[in-house]
Amino acid sequence: MPNPSIDPDQIATTEKVIRPHIRRTPIIELDGSEFGLDSFPLVFKLELLQHSGSFKARGAFANLLLRKVPPAGVVAASGGNHGAAVAYAANKLGIPAKIFVPTVASQEKIGRIRGYGAELVVTGERYAEALAASERWQTESGALAVHAYDQPETLLGQGSVGLEFEQQSPSLDSLLVAVGGGGLIGGVASWYANRIKIVGVEPEAAPTLHNALQAGRPVDSPAGGIAADSLAPKQVGALMFPIAQKHISGVTLVTDDAIQQAQQVLWKTLRIVAEPGGAAAFAALLSGRYKPQPGERVGVLVCGGNTAAVDFTRGSGAASKDSGPLPSARKTTSH
Repeated sequence: MPNPSIDPDQIATTEKVIRPHIRRTPIIELDGSEFGLDSFPLVFKLELLQHSGSFKARGAFANLLLRKVPPAGVVAASGGNHGAAVAYAANKLGIPAKIFVPTVASQEKIGRIRGYGAELVVTGERYAEALAASERWQTESGALAVHAYDQPETLLGQGSVGLEFEQQSPSLDSLLVAVGGGGLIGGVASWYANRIKIVGVEPEAAPTLHNALQAGRPVDSPAGGIAADSLAPKQVGALMFPIAQKHISGVTLVTDDAIQQAQQVLWKTLRIVAEPGGAAAFAALLSGRYKPQPGERVGVLVCGGNTAAVDFTRGSGAASKDSGPLPSARKTTSH
């Protein structure tokens, strides 16, 4: 598929190719009042239940199935989730994989990458440094580079989240999506193509798309905060940026405290264990940074769950009591 367009037709075509290899993740229909918010219809899509623990498996399979993979295999740079997804897809398809991650990557994500049999290199403090190292290796080896977000096939694969969500919940008015490099929101926004309101959610410590939209182009931004291993690239992708300008209604910024609180509430209320990046979209609702209109049917993508949020080795209740902060929030902020 040379230089595919990022549009609903191509997303639907890609979805058919990757469907045998991905899960159809479930949704949960609730009311905002369950979380102490105003009453409005609320639909979570639990993409953290996807293979490898995040939506990234969709884009990984799209790359490996739609592009020609050389004998040297594939190489990818990642904050963790993309690397785990590429390692998983490569393992399933019998393809060699080498994954570069920064030191900020959580041990949970590093463990997943190793568990899928990929060669792992931990280098640099942030994603941009791991990416530079992976690019040097790609030049030396001739391996196929699988970019985490700035690759057409990646966007097309992630767009299948939107296709699937619309099939499951066809009457959404708005959809909140966490933003890192923009592959997920770029693909989802391309699928919906202004038929519903798409709202990006970013940490205040990594306002990458927010700053790009203000500047009118991708620009370097801070890359810190609790979700630095998933939502903190140096810039948003060049491919997704015009999509954002055309199809995304705006970006809401949330604090690290709000993300931690969203993690805790998801666990206490629904027994959902989300990583910080996976809980960021819900944090916009819970903190009041995004306020739905009366009766607005709001979708929220819970996009990743690669975190050691509950320590099952400590016996019943030791790490899962309903009082106090979750251990996950503390464990995932120290990287």
